[in-house]
Amino acid sequence: MRLLIVGTGSMAANHVAAFAADPRCDVVGGVDVSQQRAEEFCAAQGIPNAFGDLDEAIAWGGFDAAANVTPDAVHHPTTMKLLAAGKHVFCEKPLADSYPLADEMARAADAAGLINMVNLSYRNVAALEKAKELIAAGEIGRVRHIEASYRQSWLVGNQWGDWRTDPRWLWRLSEGHGSRGVLGDVGIHILDFASFAVGEPIVSVQSRLITFDKAEGGRIGDYTLDANDSAILSVGFESGAVGVIHASRFMTGYANTLRLHVFGDEGALELEHGVASTQLRLCNGTDVHSQAWREVICPPVATNYVRFVDAVLEGGPMVPDFRHAADLQQIIDACYSPQAVGARAVRLPESIDPVIPTGPLPEPDGDVAAMV
Repeated sequence: MRLLIVGTGSMAANHVAAFAADPRCDVVGGVDVSQQRAEEFCAAQGIPNAFGDLDEAIAWGGFDAAANVTPDAVHHPTTMKLLAAGKHVFCEKPLADSYPLADEMARAADAAGLINMVNLSYRNVAALEKAKELIAAGEIGRVRHIEASYRQSWLVGNQWGDWRTDPRWLWRLSEGHGSRGVLGDVGIHILDFASFAVGEPIVSVQSRLITFDKAEGGRIGDYTLDANDSAILSVGFESGAVGVIHASRFMTGYANTLRLHVFGDEGALELEHGVASTQLRLCNGTDVHSQAWREVICPPVATNYVRFVDAVLEGGPMVPDFRHAADLQQIIDACYSPQAVGARAVRLPESIDPVIPTGPLPEPDGDVAAMV
């Protein structure tokens, strides 16, 4: 498979390394909007052809598939050009920055009969695949309750540098610079993490998106700090199971950790995947009476990169594909606006009084309840 790398930003080198490690794949070209950046990247990566324009690369045509590693907002126009040219596409997440655009991409790929996949990178975690297998086999019975979290703390610690002075992080806090906050950044990962393991789609969601005060006047230089820092979602699954999914950049002590707890009527499992380690534990059978947990050994799984090559060369399944990513984007859109495609607003009855706190609840920035 001859592969074109579209975009030469920070993730592009990871894609080159992953695909080049597969003897069935040759990385034959690289594209950037800057010819100089494209040439420097390709020289550093040992890629023979560099292009300063995607149209130029398509006119050249010496590739079968493309890895789209452009910024989020550019995924749609670049992917649509590649699909129109008859090229298979492996796209970084999110597929697009809105559901209508993601839906258009999924429809176009299906209509063209082309291989289309999205790099939801936590599918590479062996414990997630094993969790799905255990749940599907009925090891915890019927799923009743799910709890999932994506934990970061770079607004507290300096493990990734000082966010107050680094544009790499400041833009993620500013809607005016293209950010949709922590939900837009990592929400698709934790939504996929939970729904993939459970093996069924999320059919309803209520959300609360919070932006905290982080600087005097709510801004640093040209950056207005108005994007959400924490997101709390109450979700419903197709079977009737319910869950809480949340993400925050204020989860002190966790650099980048995903947690998943799935509770059934005959058992439960918990998965933690962090920077240093991954652990899957199971409580079922007679252990439900003593609350004893045992660790589950998880065999390695093929990466998304390998699965994409499989799909292109051997007709393997496209998992995860554009349609799945578009469905997740619809959920994310609904969290921001009740007017999002396929959404209608629902709110708790006013007669239900909160127990905690006892005082009146402030109206949070971006508080939305929606059903998809």
